[in-house]
Amino acid sequence: MGILEGKRILVAGVTMDSSIGFATAKVAQEQGATVLISNFGRALGITRRIAKRLPVEPPVLELDVTDPEHLAGLEAQVREHVDGLDGVVHSIAYGNPETLLGGRFLDGPWDDVAQAVQVSAYSLKSLATATRPLLDRGSSIVGLTFDATVAWPAYDWMGVAKAGLESCSRYLARDLGPDGIRVNLVSAGPLKTLAAKAIPGFERLEQTWEDRAPLGWDNADQDPTARAVVALLSDFFPATTGEIVHVDGGFHAMGA
Repeated sequence: MGILEGKRILVAGVTMDSSIGFATAKVAQEQGATVLISNFGRALGITRRIAKRLPVEPPVLELDVTDPEHLAGLEAQVREHVDGLDGVVHSIAYGNPETLLGGRFLDGPWDDVAQAVQVSAYSLKSLATATRPLLDRGSSIVGLTFDATVAWPAYDWMGVAKAGLESCSRYLARDLGPDGIRVNLVSAGPLKTLAAKAIPGFERLEQTWEDRAPLGWDNADQDPTARAVVALLSDFFPATTGEIVHVDGGFHAMGA
């Protein structure tokens, strides 16, 4: 019996089979969960195709977390397949790589910054409130971040957006805690995902991890991160909320 046996999990933001969201959906299914995944727009067709590569093909929901109509209709969409949720995974982030990343911090235009903050940080709150009627005591919301306590090469305004995400998770933990809903984040090291490929100069971060992570770091292996997400979705962390769990080979704990 797996640690998510009988649980119903929504993984929001699954595009490619190289994504953390896809890996999380796979591990969650292997651990006994009924999984739903989501995407929107032109990427929705890709998500429907790669869904067939999971152990069990899950329902694919259309969800743009910046669209109030999509958020308002999410509960009904979910209830077409399951009668509630035990866990929600926020695997969503976007920042225009042409204006916000790769050393463009001082020139980033507000419209693009606002979009990055809404998609990458505010959407955690949007997704939490949209799914709140589906969640009971003991439920878990887990998001994905990239350590926002320091400034990284090339990451620029996405670093600011992730800092907003991390703060948002703590306030959600405060406000949803009385309902018995946990909110945590997993901070992964650099992984070769679609999002990473869009960041000019991201290879500099990858090299840094190779040099300094005491456990080593495989930037092509999403499984350790997915396992951490699934662990936080399970009942094995009943009193943990507002936390950021690092899955980075120990890099975050090392000095120069």
